[in-house]
Amino acid sequence: MVAKQFYLLGEAITSAQAIDIESTISYQDLQLLIAGQFAIVEPNGIGFQSEDATLSTPTEILASEEPIAISIDDKAVKEIPGPKGLPFVGNFFEVYPDHLGNHQRLFEQYGPIIQTTNMGRTVYHTNDPELSAIVFAESDFFTKRIGEGHPLHPIKNQEAGVFLGDTDTPEWRAAHKFLPPAFGPKAVRHYAPTMQETVEDAFSVFDELDERGEAWNVYQYMLKLGSQAVGKLVLGMDFKHFSAVDAPPHELVYRIAESLELNKKVTARGDWYAKLPFGDPKRLRDARYRIIEMVNESIENASRGGVEDLPLQDAALQASNMIGQSSHIQLSFAANFSTDYIIRATDNKGEKLPKTSLMQALVVATGAGFTTTSSLLSWLLYSMVNYPGMQERLLQELVDHDITADTPLTADLTERLTFLDKFIKETQRRHNPSYQPARTAKVAMVLPGGYKLPADSIVIPALHHVHNNPAVWNNPARFDPDRWDTQEVKDRHKNAYMPFAAGPRMCIGFNFALQEVKVFLPKLLFRYKFTKENDGPIDYDPMFQLIRPTNLYVRAERRVKWPPKSEGVQQ
Repeated sequence: MVAKQFYLLGEAITSAQAIDIESTISYQDLQLLIAGQFAIVEPNGIGFQSEDATLSTPTEILASEEPIAISIDDKAVKEIPGPKGLPFVGNFFEVYPDHLGNHQRLFEQYGPIIQTTNMGRTVYHTNDPELSAIVFAESDFFTKRIGEGHPLHPIKNQEAGVFLGDTDTPEWRAAHKFLPPAFGPKAVRHYAPTMQETVEDAFSVFDELDERGEAWNVYQYMLKLGSQAVGKLVLGMDFKHFSAVDAPPHELVYRIAESLELNKKVTARGDWYAKLPFGDPKRLRDARYRIIEMVNESIENASRGGVEDLPLQDAALQASNMIGQSSHIQLSFAANFSTDYIIRATDNKGEKLPKTSLMQALVVATGAGFTTTSSLLSWLLYSMVNYPGMQERLLQELVDHDITADTPLTADLTERLTFLDKFIKETQRRHNPSYQPARTAKVAMVLPGGYKLPADSIVIPALHHVHNNPAVWNNPARFDPDRWDTQEVKDRHKNAYMPFAAGPRMCIGFNFALQEVKVFLPKLLFRYKFTKENDGPIDYDPMFQLIRPTNLYVRAERRVKWPPKSEGVQQ
């Protein structure tokens, strides 16, 4: 063993540490040893140098008589850069109200990872796929821990397990065992008939709006459409959103949307603001209490009928909604989701999800189920009316696959709609609704590029900016579904596109969301011709948890003719 002095390049030589090294150590093993000592995330990026030379072999390193500097990707270590900001408010007015545009400007100015301070809270953002992959991995370095400063902290609910709870807890392990089967590919295939019935039930309202010659706000109606489906499929409830043109959103839907807006307002103003006993913080607490109260009522109603326990996978495939209310008892739609999934499902030990966790998980499943989908549907309609030729190509694909107004849109059929798939991917790349899935640093570390990150830091892989990063995507501002056929995109970093985040804590409902939009959009498109009715830029609400268009208005006119099949397509 030989003791050598090592320090991080960019720090004082007096910070050098003595490390014992085997005389027969390989270069790769030395990198691993040094990475462990200095909490360097990627050992392969480690290099060594003396005062006047690069040391490229263990022999040269062992022969050095002076302290050895450690470089990261041939760079010195450095603090993560960002704007200085003002006293107390920090960078608040440099970020809001247009946080998408302003974060883009900061990435262009400071590089792939930046820090901002708002109202005393420092948060880090990255638009780099490699850094995002590190952040999203549940590892020795990062985890989902929703402490103060995390964007979900005011609505944290550990008993929910998924989404709103910390990892490495009994609640998360239980929820992660029971919920994924109901959202897996096999189970999701059974939901398509209910999804189709839901959008067809909405036709009467869209037809009436057409007869009136009225344009309508896309997000408001997509919110009602997305939540109508989730109400049936998750809670076994008919929200009656399309009983009339002006039917209001169900109170549960309103409260969930309200809580997401209030949470964004509260988190944007600092940890001290969240503790206030009045104003928006109190309204947020009241909204959360009412949401839990309503979901709990649904569970109690579902439990009264008496149900048979089933193993997880069987329960997921035989159910009509997640809480256990059979559809023939409460609703007039065919059993398609998880009739009594949450109440009936048992693991291999015969154990069920605890009642408290059950209720909290359903709150999350309901809220996450429609808020993301309604925002995505809104952006899909935006892409369809805003980018020339898209609506025509989507309609042509439906015609070429012999889809008519009466065609059941099964999962097998929607999987064959390849342009629809590319169109959805490109919309999620260019206009992804999810924005700030955050993770927490377990320890102080050195990231690739030499960036020093303190322990307990909140890091947000900024999905919109990863998806629109010109260093990753060719001409990212161009909307081009055909880019998904190119080798360039096929060879991209796996985390260059992650609309539902990534890693063990990625969205478990992504199969459900994609199936839903692949049913809703073709049904709407085949029946209606959409045109954008307002000029000027489309705004988004910076004080909402998701990115949604707030001022997009369209006309939906009943189609009276459809194009013939494309030449070469079998008649």
